[in-house]
Amino acid sequence: MSNHNHQTLSQEEMLQQAKQNLTTGVGRSVKHESAAKQVTSEAIYIDDRLEFPNQLHVYARLSDVAHARITKIDVSPCYDIPGVTIAITAADVPGQLDIGPVLPGDPLLAQDTIEFYGQPLLAVGACDLETARKAAMAAIVEYETLDAVLCVEEALEKEFYVSEPHQHKRGDSATALSKAKHTLEGSVHIGGQEHFYLETQVSSVIPTEDGGMIVYTSTQNPTEVQKLVAKVLNVPFNQIQIDMRRMGGGFGGKETQAAGPACIAAVIAKLTGRPAKMRLPRMEDMLMTGKRHPFFNQYQVGYDDNGRIQGYEMQLAGNCGYSPDLSNSIVDRAMFHSDNGYYLGDATITGYRCKTHTASNTAYRGFGGPQGLIMPEIVLDEIARNLGKDPLEIRKLNLYGEESRNVTHYYQTVEDNQLPEMLADLETSSDYQQRRKEIREYNADSPILKKGLALTPVKFGISFTATFLNQAGALIHIYTDGSIHLNHGGTEMGQGLNTKVAQIVAEEFQVDFDSIHISATNTDKVPNTSPTAASSGADLNGKAAQNAAQTIKQRLVEFAARHYDVTEEDVSFKNNLVQIRDTLVPFAEFIQLAYFNQISLSSTGFYRTPKIFYDRDKARGRPFYYFAYGAACTEVVIDTLTGEYKILRADILHDVGASLNPAIDIGQVEGAYVQGAGWLTTEELVWNDQGRLMTSGPASYKIPAIADAPVDFRVKLVENRKNQEDTVFHSKAVGEPPFMLGISVFCAIKDAIASLADYSISPKLDAPATPERVLWSVQATQNQYQANVNNTESSSKQPASEHIYES
Repeated sequence: MSNHNHQTLSQEEMLQQAKQNLTTGVGRSVKHESAAKQVTSEAIYIDDRLEFPNQLHVYARLSDVAHARITKIDVSPCYDIPGVTIAITAADVPGQLDIGPVLPGDPLLAQDTIEFYGQPLLAVGACDLETARKAAMAAIVEYETLDAVLCVEEALEKEFYVSEPHQHKRGDSATALSKAKHTLEGSVHIGGQEHFYLETQVSSVIPTEDGGMIVYTSTQNPTEVQKLVAKVLNVPFNQIQIDMRRMGGGFGGKETQAAGPACIAAVIAKLTGRPAKMRLPRMEDMLMTGKRHPFFNQYQVGYDDNGRIQGYEMQLAGNCGYSPDLSNSIVDRAMFHSDNGYYLGDATITGYRCKTHTASNTAYRGFGGPQGLIMPEIVLDEIARNLGKDPLEIRKLNLYGEESRNVTHYYQTVEDNQLPEMLADLETSSDYQQRRKEIREYNADSPILKKGLALTPVKFGISFTATFLNQAGALIHIYTDGSIHLNHGGTEMGQGLNTKVAQIVAEEFQVDFDSIHISATNTDKVPNTSPTAASSGADLNGKAAQNAAQTIKQRLVEFAARHYDVTEEDVSFKNNLVQIRDTLVPFAEFIQLAYFNQISLSSTGFYRTPKIFYDRDKARGRPFYYFAYGAACTEVVIDTLTGEYKILRADILHDVGASLNPAIDIGQVEGAYVQGAGWLTTEELVWNDQGRLMTSGPASYKIPAIADAPVDFRVKLVENRKNQEDTVFHSKAVGEPPFMLGISVFCAIKDAIASLADYSISPKLDAPATPERVLWSVQATQNQYQANVNNTESSSKQPASEHIYES
């Protein structure tokens, strides 16, 4: 092939055309790669796949008590139902019964003891789901009921834990509290949260000729499902192939909980030699699977006349459910984030992993961080009310700052702290001070409706707290027509991960985004993957894909330099072209040339996060590679007669470093804020005194809808601030951090209630702040304020309204 005669266009025309057509690269608002398929219902999920011949449908019989000793399970009546092929119990599992992800404690099917209401006892494979359900309910189950622990306070009192408590300690908090001029103490319940993914847990399993399985599953953790399916079948990992194209939502609920249905279906497929599918109906999904951990948190804080914290003690008690699952890491992360963006002085933070006879709680967006991070916001509100100051003033005063106040209670230095600047920016752009004044005037003239305003920050650490998980792999092939095949270890659950990783590869090769095809996450292509969680999907998998692309690119540069007799510095990729000194070659032609010259066009990539470590015995280290920051200013109005409320306006400023895709990032921030608001307002989980989850469907469990979003919703990304760490194109994670922006809604509701006491009382309010709880808090605040007035000689006191919120 000639070096100069292969172009039909001139060099200049080729360059201009390429510039016009290029749609590549990071920093652009490229639409989600599956968007068109999803809005036209063409996107394929597990339950959309064509059924296989002789496929069995699987249904699990669940326990109807919280704690019991099993005395009899008889599945023989199941076979009386026409269409039933098999009914299995724990005794039928050919390999390992326990599927605990880190520590044992999660039997695939209950064997001797029932540990929670909704625990799978047996499973039936039949010709259709309804037949399987009828047969499963026909089985005879007998048991001896045992006492159940159902609340975290009882577990604390009995020291009933899934693992031992852990503590972070800096300085002497007891002495600091004793010397502080002012002290406060209190406690608060922080509710859990149902994931409510639109696609429930589902797996479809096909036996292979060598005794293995192909598993199509909706999971955030393909490697974990691969390992556990292999273990319950007693086969090597290499005989199990996991295929995961996309999930219909995950939010952490499919990090460990997807394994159960996959393993049950695999056992039935193994025993029958037939394909098997297990898709959980919504109620069974909510009964069987864990939620966000509810927490019971207690605190003691000492502070000075200005409101600066001097000593701090906090006890975080997570309701872990019946087994460890991921609770050690989740409670650890709650402890790590119990400072949010504030220097706590001498501090002692203790985390308890409480066992209850409920479904084992699990990962959820933020992974325990939100349950810890909300606490200083509650405490600083208390301090502000007691000192008669604006909560924002107290927040700014306690932010991490100068060198003596920039080390966390686990001894990580807070570098590149953007919060002081971001809060000042948002305070101005949201017109906080003027609106604060207007709200006070509105509340003075409005006896029923009361408005509240809160501006709260977020500092969130990015990395898996289990250090070994901070690694990822990728695989890239370039075909001879110039098209690129990309595969990586991350999973797509709607968050746009595949789009961002494809943009990264497109940026490296300077080709069109549309020339890259991402296939399903597959354990045959990229092995030993970490879960897509901890906000690190793009950080890890993007870097791994970049590594693979750069490996191929370097081969191509070296080839071009040899072939064209130029230096490597003379070779560059731009605008769908390869420029070799003064010669422009279309990318596809250059790839074909490289192929004819026997250059490898395929490579794996790998990445592991640097710098991070944590010594758990010493409770110190650098568990996070970097911090992502955010701030939200929320205005609400409440009805003091009913407890109902509405989010009127939200102003958000969020830090994503150098954004890989601004449109996707803004969408993540908006969705996370609304989901965070739902956690703290409408999403109430209720169990009865028998341990049964009563809110087990959309009729009784209220997730936010579009009408619950702010009427006026303003989201802005921090501009011109690259991540100072060497992340992929200096971006920052965006999955979890903005979830905690919703805390500003909770604080704004409390601010509205506080107006009933002229802002002199900090209302007591547990989360979620349902209308009932808001109404109770309104009544309690009014009663307390009236009692204070009655006990005070008003003539000897300056009215509180004259000194509250003065500059």
